[in-house]
Amino acid sequence: MDDRRSSEEIEAYLTFLGVEKGRSPRTLESYRRDLEALERFLAERGVRLREADAGDLDAALDHQRDLGRSEATISRARSSMRGLYGFLVDEGSLAFDPTETTGAIAVPSRLPKALSEEEVLRLLDGISLDDPLSRRDRALLELLYATGARVSELIALNLEDLAYDEGLLRLVGKGDKERLVPVGRSAQQAVASWLEGGGRAQLLAGARVDRDAHRAVFLNQRGRRLTRQGAHLVVQRRAKAAGIERAVSPHVLRHSCATHMLAHGADVRIVQELLGHASVATTQLYTKVSSTHLKTAYQAAHPRASDDTRTS
Repeated sequence: MDDRRSSEEIEAYLTFLGVEKGRSPRTLESYRRDLEALERFLAERGVRLREADAGDLDAALDHQRDLGRSEATISRARSSMRGLYGFLVDEGSLAFDPTETTGAIAVPSRLPKALSEEEVLRLLDGISLDDPLSRRDRALLELLYATGARVSELIALNLEDLAYDEGLLRLVGKGDKERLVPVGRSAQQAVASWLEGGGRAQLLAGARVDRDAHRAVFLNQRGRRLTRQGAHLVVQRRAKAAGIERAVSPHVLRHSCATHMLAHGADVRIVQELLGHASVATTQLYTKVSSTHLKTAYQAAHPRASDDTRTS
């Protein structure tokens, strides 16, 4: 009988996800937290991971609810356990998958809170090009909105990823999957202004930079590659300066890109390709947002849309 410890089962699964599936370190850490929490819960019941049945796993999910976890968090935990047990069955460590009969979790769709088009214009046009950091900020925000890129994809951009002669940008997304996305004229001009002598070069001048910084498109004020946290701070600071009261993040600009494109008639498959979604179902969340905007506009503008319409 295999006496391998449960923690080694988790490590084997995480290694599989990292090496074979190319999952990011952040994703692996989320899986680790979920599975170690499951392992602790089962240990308190005197059950090992490989011995758990559907009742044990449902109890673990109910425990998460008792702790006040959101349904989205519980759904992710269930996804983690399904992945682990599916892996153990595929590896021959288990004869059957106990998650196949666990209860389904209904996760409410959380509609992305996109900026209005007017807010986006106010945000972008309110950034001057008077100094290097302003040029960088304008280029970063223009690209976030123009391409719908993830912030991780933009901070990883290198100079060789730019191909504006073809109107395209090379992005490396989740699982190291590459895709080419079109870049509009406004974003191209903003990036060109940043890459000119009065922008990026000034941050490099006199700074003790490494080889990576010389390749990076976006730099911080010390001449190093801009970090995820730095990009978030840029967006928050510029949104506040534009008078936008609610929280704005790089992901909000990604939401806004998708929502506005669909509202103007873009095909959902095109938007899926642009955003790098593995499933069109993810992209279809944005169609719900666009439909909501459409309904609101219709109710406000159509003369016979309101309940108090009177016949003559």
